[in-house]
Amino acid sequence: MSSTTPEQITQWINDSVGTAQDNGFKVVALRPLEADCILPYQQSQLRAGGTLSGPTMMTLADAAMYAAVLSHYGKQLLAVTQDFSIHFLAKPSQNNLQANAKIIKAGKRSVVLTVHIYSQDNLVALATGTYAMPTK
Repeated sequence: MSSTTPEQITQWINDSVGTAQDNGFKVVALRPLEADCILPYQQSQLRAGGTLSGPTMMTLADAAMYAAVLSHYGKQLLAVTQDFSIHFLAKPSQNNLQANAKIIKAGKRSVVLTVHIYSQDNLVALATGTYAMPTK
């Protein structure tokens, strides 16, 4: 794990991924191979039926994976999503979303991760993905 702070990683992501900043994405805690993040609730995230939209949860999952990668490898802004899959498990409430991203395999060329997304302590989505690391 690099010696970066949640605030630094939040800034790196917000500077490089416009949709994260627009939605108020924030890294709140870092642990070895893990990042905890939050996406504040906004009424614009709602879709028909009063649920938070899939793209909202996908944005949070991808940004949380990026946060875990940056926390582990340092400022590797050229790391990119190579693969992404999400399972929507339950209807999230109209509240902030929390995410826990975990690195499952940290390789030289790729990083495999999982993300659990919660709405008021209820698991609402599970994402998996792979980040491609920049070559030198």
